[in-house]
This record gives sequence, structure tokens and C-alpha cells, in this order.
Amino acid sequence: MDDDSAVIYGLEFQARSLCAVTGDIDHIQFLVGTQSFKNDNQVHLLEFDEENNFIDSNVYLHPQGEIWHISSCPLDKEILVTCYDRNNGSKTNRLATAWKMPTQNEMPTSPSPSQVVSSGHHGNFSTDSDSGGPTRRSTAGVSFPPLIPTFHLTSDIGNMKSILWHPNENISTLISVHDQHLQLWDFQVATESSAKVVNVIELGEKSHLNFTAAAWNPHHNGSQVAGAFDTNIKAWDLRAMKPAYTIENAHGILVRDIDFNPNKTYYVVSCGDDCLVKFWDVRNATAPLLELSNHSHWVWSVSYNHFHDQLVLSSSSDSRVMLFKIMSISSEPFGQYEEIEDEESTLKKEEPPEDGIIATYEEHEDSVYASCWSCSDPWVFASLSYDGRLVINRVPRAEKYKIIL
Repeated sequence: MDDDSAVIYGLEFQARSLCAVTGDIDHIQFLVGTQSFKNDNQVHLLEFDEENNFIDSNVYLHPQGEIWHISSCPLDKEILVTCYDRNNGSKTNRLATAWKMPTQNEMPTSPSPSQVVSSGHHGNFSTDSDSGGPTRRSTAGVSFPPLIPTFHLTSDIGNMKSILWHPNENISTLISVHDQHLQLWDFQVATESSAKVVNVIELGEKSHLNFTAAAWNPHHNGSQVAGAFDTNIKAWDLRAMKPAYTIENAHGILVRDIDFNPNKTYYVVSCGDDCLVKFWDVRNATAPLLELSNHSHWVWSVSYNHFHDQLVLSSSSDSRVMLFKIMSISSEPFGQYEEIEDEESTLKKEEPPEDGIIATYEEHEDSVYASCWSCSDPWVFASLSYDGRLVINRVPRAEKYKIIL
């Protein structure tokens, strides 16, 4: 089987929340949350068998509303947090809860065959991009084991949009992103009712501006967090609880996502509704270091590879996923391109590779709201479109060998 072929998994419901499982370095796993208004929502735990090129799935019932964001706990692979809608009369609130995926021993006692299927809903999917898409398996008449609530993030300062875990996997803190606040929590002392609030950052801008994205800086022991609002990006020092820097008018329209370079301390990538992906040095952010204009519609997500920062992934509502090679501002820009001496003792110098697209992936037919890298395999990534299609792809072998050899 072609090692670079895509593997596609079809959900029954619409979905827009995706993350990699961070607490398991031995398996390639992803979490997907559904967004159905009329039906019970679900969380799908997907494990990719790279050797046999198929996806195995476990499905769990999400007892609350539509899932807008999902994140995996780095301290425990069984724990996840969802941000979801809950209707309260005529008002809809967006809340957050930490859940545990039940083990076999935690299943409801004496279930009937129609109540539970194994430890979840299992399915093997092995379809490539030429097969016409995945087979959607109806879950009508099947009840799934429910997620077990671990603790709630109870706050009175507005809707919770997303959750950020501390980049140091040994520290039990997280940040909740609200409309105009970032709230710092300690979940080590969490009870079934709520985690403990440690501190709060207020956006401090005009009241009509809201956070659209945030990222925790993995450098400086996680002492800095950045948020995007409107067309701007702003960072705070968590030690002094004061602003660190601001990139004004980073994009012409709304900023949708930001990510920190894992290997270069001051480098950030952003994307937005102006269809652009931009790279910044926050020490001098008057202009971007590099600008990519390959997408034709809003760019919803962008992320650095966790190990090889020259690899950058983006997804857009133009239904495409793009993999870029950005060598010029990576941590190893031209190290392997040195002067060599030929047989005639004439010095030659190879041209360094240009920044640009490695591959464009077009397996989706709807807006691709999320994409992410695997946390256990640096060459594997997943993308999710609103119609419930999840696609797993790999960095092309030729490009992989250029990096490691």
C-alpha cells in the first residue's frame, strides 16, 4: 500500500473540534467532538494503525451539548476537556468540563446488547483519497458508554471558547479562553464540582473585541501566553500578569489561530480571514518575516510541527489542507547546504531550498476547521471538515528523508 495515501474516517454528525491525544507517546491517537443540535453528541477516540493503514475507533457519549472545542490532558491520556453549549431557557451558555473516558471496569453494569458495543463503537476505516470517501456508519439504535465527569470549570466571566494545557507536562495548570478574559486554573486540587481559579487576565480593549484564539508559549517555562482578538495579537507575562508585547493589525481581517515555534523562542505563526498565513519575530513585529497567500478563503488553523519547525500545517474553508516547508526562518535553515569541493577542486555551493508548499491535500469537500499534528509521530497529521470527515495524512516520504538523512 502507498505509504503516503490518505486514510479517511466518516462521522455521522457534523464536527469542528479535533486534537491529538497528548498523554500517550506510544500510539497515534486523535479526539474528535461532534456538533449536532438535535442528537446526542459524541467523542470519538481514533487510533491510527500506520502499519496496516487503518483507523480504529471508540465512541463515547457526550452528555452535554454541541462540542466547540476539545483538548487532551498531557498528564493523563484518559482525561479530556470539552467546551460545549448548554441551553438555559432562551439563553445559550458555553461551558467547560473535564471528562474521563471509561475503562471496561467503569462500564454500566449488565448492559443490554443495544446499550453498549464493546468499550465503545469500534470501526476499522481504511479508505484512500481515490475511493470516493469513507463509509458513514449510522449509530441509530446504539447507546454508547458515557464520558465520566471529572471536574467542571465554573466561571461567571462569560463563555469558555477553548482550553490550553500548560506546555510543561508536569505542571497541573490550564487556561480557559473567554470572550474578553483568560482565566488560569489549578486542576490538581479539583473536585467533582470545580477546579481552582488562580488568576485572571482581562483583555482590556474596547468592549466589542473578543478573543478568537490563544496559545501558550512553550519557552521560558510556560510563563507567557498570547491571544488573538480582532486583527491583533497580544501576549502577557504570567509572572507579572502584565502585557509583554502586541502585534497590531497582524491581519487585515480577523485572526483565527496562532502558534509558537517549538524551537525558536521568539517566532510565532498566525492565520486569518484575509486568507493569509504570516510568520513573526515578536522582538520586531512591525512587519511579518514571511507571508503565505496560498489559500483562497479563511484560514482556520495553523500549527508548527512539534519537532521539525520547518514543517507548517494549515487548513481553510477553501476545503484544502496545506503542508509548507519554511526553511529560511526555521531552527536549521541551511545547515546541510555547505560548500563542497568537486573533482576539479572547484568550490561550489548548492542553492538552499525555497520556502513553499510541499503538498496540498484535497480529500475534504467542506470547510476544514481544524488540523493538528500527532504527538507521538512527527510525520503524521489529521484534519477535520464540518461535514464530519476526518482525514489522516503523512509527510511525503521524499520530504521526510530530506530532513532525517
